[in-house]
Amino acid sequence: MKKLYTPSFLNTRLGLFSLIALLIWVKNIFAYTVDFNLRIENANEYFILLINPIATTFFLLAIALYVRRTKASYITMMVLFTIMSLLLFSNVIYYREFTDFITVNTMLGAGKVASGLGESAVRLFRPYDVVYFLDVLVLAGLLLTKKIKMDERPVRARVAISVSLLSVVFFLFNLFMAETARPQLLTRQFSRDYIVKFLGINAFTVYDGVTTYQTNQISAEASSNDLIEVEDYVKDHYAAPNDDTFGIAKGKNVIYIHLESFQQFLIDYKLKDENGVEHEVTPFLNSVYHGNSTFSFDNFFHQVGQGKTSDAETLFENSLFGSAQGSLFTQLGGKNTFEAAPNILDQEAGYTSAVFHGNTGNFWNRNETYKKLGYDYFFDSNYYDVNEDNSFQYGLHDKPFFNQSVQYLEHLQQPFYSKFIAVSNHYPYSYFTNDEAGFPIANTSDETINGYFATANYLDKAVEEFFNYLKSSGLYENSVIVLYGDHYGVSTSRNKNLAELLGSSKALWNDFDDSSLQRVPYMIHIPGQTKGGINHTYGGQVDALPTLLHLLGVDTKNYIQLGQDLFSKENEQLVAFRNGNYVSPKYTLLGSNIYDTASGQLIEEPTEEVKNEADELKRKVSLQLQISDRITTGDLLRFHTASDLKVIKPEDFNYKNQLEQMETIEKDKGNDSTSVYSKNGNKTTSDQYHTETYQNYLKSGK
Repeated sequence: MKKLYTPSFLNTRLGLFSLIALLIWVKNIFAYTVDFNLRIENANEYFILLINPIATTFFLLAIALYVRRTKASYITMMVLFTIMSLLLFSNVIYYREFTDFITVNTMLGAGKVASGLGESAVRLFRPYDVVYFLDVLVLAGLLLTKKIKMDERPVRARVAISVSLLSVVFFLFNLFMAETARPQLLTRQFSRDYIVKFLGINAFTVYDGVTTYQTNQISAEASSNDLIEVEDYVKDHYAAPNDDTFGIAKGKNVIYIHLESFQQFLIDYKLKDENGVEHEVTPFLNSVYHGNSTFSFDNFFHQVGQGKTSDAETLFENSLFGSAQGSLFTQLGGKNTFEAAPNILDQEAGYTSAVFHGNTGNFWNRNETYKKLGYDYFFDSNYYDVNEDNSFQYGLHDKPFFNQSVQYLEHLQQPFYSKFIAVSNHYPYSYFTNDEAGFPIANTSDETINGYFATANYLDKAVEEFFNYLKSSGLYENSVIVLYGDHYGVSTSRNKNLAELLGSSKALWNDFDDSSLQRVPYMIHIPGQTKGGINHTYGGQVDALPTLLHLLGVDTKNYIQLGQDLFSKENEQLVAFRNGNYVSPKYTLLGSNIYDTASGQLIEEPTEEVKNEADELKRKVSLQLQISDRITTGDLLRFHTASDLKVIKPEDFNYKNQLEQMETIEKDKGNDSTSVYSKNGNKTTSDQYHTETYQNYLKSGK
């Protein structure tokens, strides 16, 4: 058997250094072209993309050249090689799910975010991913078996210094080229995509680390004086309630139903099966959407960032945006002061509050954040019968989730503010193979899209069953039921595969189409109302809290909220996206491109008037996002006293043995108890919940 031949230059430190630098460069270019969608627009950007990994790779690897001891030098080099490879691969996996790059805040909160992840993470891997780590294993093996010999001669200091200086000079050249192509790249922070495209993953991570440190310093240095500008903005931005809708739901229970990953295009959508027969995906939700007891919004947009579901909760509960980096829940949720819906309704109107979620309590750091928001109860997976047959990696499936939740819901004192977080319509949209199977699967090249309609249909049936329970238990008539989509279900990177199902094509699909798909359902269902209908007002999730509170008869004037009542005649209909883009009835801004919202056409040569109008809207959006970030990063609500809200003490909340807690309250209140259980003669209403599988549903002929 022939011995493995290795080139002699690899037996020198500079030789191995050069090979490792080349391998890292190749892997970065591979990721740029295969896994990342960096939208290269011209030859200059191609050139910058080719050179951007070089400077930081040389600079970091050069650390090993300063180490004189042989083994220590080689170990240092391999450790740096491994870290850079792992950082790149981690960004690849993260990008496949979020179409974004990993920030330092995301890394710091990885443990809390990752809890509960499983199969979906595995499904993000591709067979070719071996290219990201195989070279590390091969080189390590060659060194351990001495096929590559360690050079005992240390690199001269002047050589190591020269490599470091050369990398700095090259980075400055790279930065110059980047600033030429995209002026104010770092100062204006256009997007993470731009920084990676022009400077590379390593530079982005270092830059992000510096900005994260600066952000953390802001909180430590903040004072009550920083709140003045915030209060001025909120006062000027406040939209007075509409007399026709203010207080129409006063005193009613609030039941939020979280429609996981549910986009607006699913409403009224009919999917054709292989025989061309159309199947209504969400028949029940469609009926609610079009009912005259429902105030539905067809131009309502999600405004989440990297925090996705947790960002939606931040927006709905606080009328504040999620963090610019990572998830506010995981980074600041357990630390900051909030003026959240549960606390406001408790202190303003005596509401009890509860969240129901069939996943682990520390997912997104909910078990800590909910205490700071003022939730009295949080029923996580510990309160449910969760097994392999009725759950997946994100928790309990929706039908058993709603079914098992009513045993706790019936013990809540009324009025209550509640939220039910359904999860079955969550990536990877796995096909049901049990008795829930049967709804047609879409026929595209993307399996994720194919299963999306079936899981949405399952969610629809689950919500219908829950509505039926609310009616039979007596809760329905005394409640306002809000149904909302939290974020996209089909990510931007997959939208072109969805295009034909939406009557378009891959060739015609553009950025405006992507932005249009950020619409999510927002339905406020108030039994007894007859003046509902589809409202075309443009709005976003940040507007949900003032809208709801005004319906409940609670004026938001004294609270720090950045949204506007969607029913208010003063609402300006401007929707800010977390990345700084926006949509309004007149213009949609995506990057530097201005679109006519009504037609969806790019305004290729905007007039000065159009530019000025668009710039003014951009200024308002930037200010709103900046104000939100100042509030959250500086924890400024700790200084706000005008609301007269009592300070929440997390230690006052105990999410263990909650059923016993509620039963004790019922016993202590006696005839004054307002829970459904008490109103039902101290008998359970759980037996009024009826559920059936999809197969039985088909057999029933409904």
